[in-house]
Amino acid sequence: MSNIVAIVGRPNVGKSTLFNRFLERREAIVDATAGVTRDRHYGKSDWNGVEFTVIDTGGYEVNTEDVFQEEITKQVELAVDEATSIIFMLNVEEGLTDTDQEIYELLRRSNKPVYIVVNKADSAKEELAATEFYQLGIEKYYTMSSATGSGTGELLDDIVKDFPTTEYKDPFEGLPKITIAGRPNVGKSTLTNALLDAERNIVTDVAGTTRDSIQTLYNKFGYEFVLVDTAGMRRKAKVKEDLEFYSVMRSIRSIEYSDVVIIMVDATLGWESQDMNIFGLAQKNRKGIVIVVNKWDLVEKETNTTRDFEARIKEKIGQFTDIPILFVSALTKQRILKTVEVAMEVYQNRAKKIKTSKLNEIMLPIFEKTPPPALKGKYVKIKYCVQLPTPSPQFVFFCNLPQYVKEAYKRFAENQLRKEFGFTGVPIEVYFRQK
Repeated sequence: MSNIVAIVGRPNVGKSTLFNRFLERREAIVDATAGVTRDRHYGKSDWNGVEFTVIDTGGYEVNTEDVFQEEITKQVELAVDEATSIIFMLNVEEGLTDTDQEIYELLRRSNKPVYIVVNKADSAKEELAATEFYQLGIEKYYTMSSATGSGTGELLDDIVKDFPTTEYKDPFEGLPKITIAGRPNVGKSTLTNALLDAERNIVTDVAGTTRDSIQTLYNKFGYEFVLVDTAGMRRKAKVKEDLEFYSVMRSIRSIEYSDVVIIMVDATLGWESQDMNIFGLAQKNRKGIVIVVNKWDLVEKETNTTRDFEARIKEKIGQFTDIPILFVSALTKQRILKTVEVAMEVYQNRAKKIKTSKLNEIMLPIFEKTPPPALKGKYVKIKYCVQLPTPSPQFVFFCNLPQYVKEAYKRFAENQLRKEFGFTGVPIEVYFRQK
């Protein structure tokens, strides 16, 4: 079991800045707007060779009309339950507040080590002002500046020293990564929570609720992988807030680092241009793709409704149509386990390696029977083929005149590979080279 450190406190006290400093990269979004972090956000860090997990939590508030606050509070409490140790962050510039005292009482009841951190203490004046926090009835606190990193060493020394064990096993290492992507408010977080059977991510009917990409380990029904819930991706023209811009960039990066992308579509809206953009991004990065049409329970159905909806999607996505399309309801959990099953099949297809002998045995007779069209009296003869050692399927066909092989024949070769070896849901790259 890994050691987990949760960072807790009011909004805008510097939790995400400290989280990023622990991870030594800009993993959590940092902005002067209160309430930027809403979900629990995980990352891996280490100190003097001891590795641990860090959780960044949303800002804890009371007596607020923020529609998200009840859910944020629930997320903070869940993070405290999961944690081995807790960092309680305070802001020296604002002093001790009633909310701070309420949070501290909650943390004390957890019976876990709580480290009081007074942030933004950049000078002797702030160091003196920090003595106000002794009113909490504590014996020790740590002053620091999470922005510059001063004061973090002593804090980490004590946290690591107090860990019950220094053994660490990264639960995500070597596991498939499946990313759920789509436009805002199509049900990505609802699907994530339904699959995990837990309120892992905040769900409301307000578009843009999820701002960070959230990674969670899925280990059920014989499947084990990392499930990534991303922020909704709008067209550039509609992304007006800097904050949302960074959320979309984070989603794009999640797609780039994933193995399979589940593209969620709102059944009540149909396949739109932004769905096509997300599809193109996944295809360009050679990721496995599954299209999941959500909210299918809200659609009035006739005999051929499913078939016609699927046909419209395939008509719009172009030549790469060998993609599974599922119709689900994340809210009622209708067919959601089929999503996992199909996504893992696509993952296996993407990782599939064909032996060179078998590849030549099957493909060369096909090319001999249906060779590339002659051009200017020149005949192309394909002599040998091999699969490249790449993460996604890429094949090289060696021939005498590769410059005469046109795009249409490359698509023919791709289609034959799909027919013979089953690469459903996976983009294939085909190259013709001089023998």
